[in-house]
Amino acid sequence: MSSSAARYRALSARDARQDPDHDSDHNDTVSLNESSETVGGNGQLSWLGRATQRVAFWPPPTTGVKSSPLEQDLVRRLDIFLMTFGCISQAHRYLDQTNISSAYVSGMKEDLELYGDELNYFTTFFSISYCLMLIPSQVIITYVRPSYWLPGLEIGWGFVTAFIAFTQNARQVYALRVLLGLFESSAWPGMMTLFMYWYTPMELAKRMGFYHSCQALGSMMSGALQVAILETLEGTWGLRGWRWLFIINGIMTLAIGLAGFFMIPDYPKLPNPGAFWLSADHAAMATVRLDRHGRSDTKRITWDSAKRTFSMWIAYFIPALYIATVLAPYGYNYFNLFLKSLKNPDGTPTWTTEEVNAIPIAGGAINIVCVWIWAILSDVFQTRWTLVVAQAIIGLIPCTIMSVWTSHPDTTPLSSAYASYLMTYLSLGTAPLVMSWLSELLPQDSEARTLIIGYSIAGVYAVLSWSQVLIWPASQAPYYAYAWQLSIVFWLLVIVMCIALRIAERKLKRPRAHSALLNEDDTSATYRDIPES
Repeated sequence: MSSSAARYRALSARDARQDPDHDSDHNDTVSLNESSETVGGNGQLSWLGRATQRVAFWPPPTTGVKSSPLEQDLVRRLDIFLMTFGCISQAHRYLDQTNISSAYVSGMKEDLELYGDELNYFTTFFSISYCLMLIPSQVIITYVRPSYWLPGLEIGWGFVTAFIAFTQNARQVYALRVLLGLFESSAWPGMMTLFMYWYTPMELAKRMGFYHSCQALGSMMSGALQVAILETLEGTWGLRGWRWLFIINGIMTLAIGLAGFFMIPDYPKLPNPGAFWLSADHAAMATVRLDRHGRSDTKRITWDSAKRTFSMWIAYFIPALYIATVLAPYGYNYFNLFLKSLKNPDGTPTWTTEEVNAIPIAGGAINIVCVWIWAILSDVFQTRWTLVVAQAIIGLIPCTIMSVWTSHPDTTPLSSAYASYLMTYLSLGTAPLVMSWLSELLPQDSEARTLIIGYSIAGVYAVLSWSQVLIWPASQAPYYAYAWQLSIVFWLLVIVMCIALRIAERKLKRPRAHSALLNEDDTSATYRDIPES
């Protein structure tokens, strides 16, 4: 019997002794008592228990298994600490990535004499280093505690971000963008990997969606922060406003990195001793939740597990699908270049610099709301593929309109271009669904899941390192030669791949469901149905 199972039985027995109305027929449900940190000696909730009871993103879902007070408290604490750190970190990570675009349209282009495709090359250098470090970082995170590795990287990229403020030419920016890519490489895939260990299938997509939506929050913050800086700090201490953007962003990132040392819980079977909010009973409950849903805990990635993963067809299919979902709506990243390019009949800019930074905030707001909606629907209806296909169908509409507008801008209303850019934000909620789908396809293979997440993100940045220069060159903005047409192709590919994966999944689940009925143990006796995706 494992230590977690032994702790489970001991706590369940204690619960039975303390509860005179305890029904022995409910032994197949989780009935753990509150831990000593949550319940005081008089049976009342402690201050931390009361605080976490009041604050949570949403109540734990109904799963068919009786949810104990300890389990509910665990989910609340994960939401308050792990999710809070992840979301704030994600917002600032994306702020770090997108503020280069905000700075570009706010004076950086003129100050550093960036009159070619330097903006594209900033992304290229970042993407190359990000791609090269990502998979090694996913391996390292199985050997080094995430509570050390992830905050350490965050502190590193905070310093690098601040240093960009003092660059004098494009070459210096290129060098710092390479370092930024190295430090940021493990943030998104590392957090997605942790979510798979701590949240159940009925909870996972919502949390991933909430986390992923903070990308849009970071983009919104970049525009809003640049507007505020231009109005308040422009010229202060002899520095342009766009330079202050990097300084302030870097300081904020350093503070977040320091908080990560105690807000990240590490793994259920290897909890972070510095996480004051996570008791031994909470960790034991997390392990029980893994067992109940047929999930395995973390294992170190070895050459054998890497070779096994390389031999899986899904190790190539999921990354290809994920890459297609990222490339298809990629035009939204250049909404501000579209706005900056517009001119009045007299040749003056249609929008001021502040407005060019502020208007895309509306798109970010649309993105956040839609990502939440897609993720919540996914968990409520326990389906992934249908909602990815729905987003692909929606995404085809603006891509088709923009394909016409870029070819015939004089005869196509400009309002259709505005509407298309904003509509593109509706289909940016695919990533949480694809990653949740991966978690369900490989519930027992944590090493493969960790590596495939790495492959997926590395694949995206590998493709972006060269494709965006060719497909979305800044010198062509906003009349791209064939970018929107390629987006149509990618969305159609997403639809075909989702249908194919769904067919393969149904074939895989039949033997797995039969095996689960035969082999389930008494700690997971009520978990009999493999959720439909």
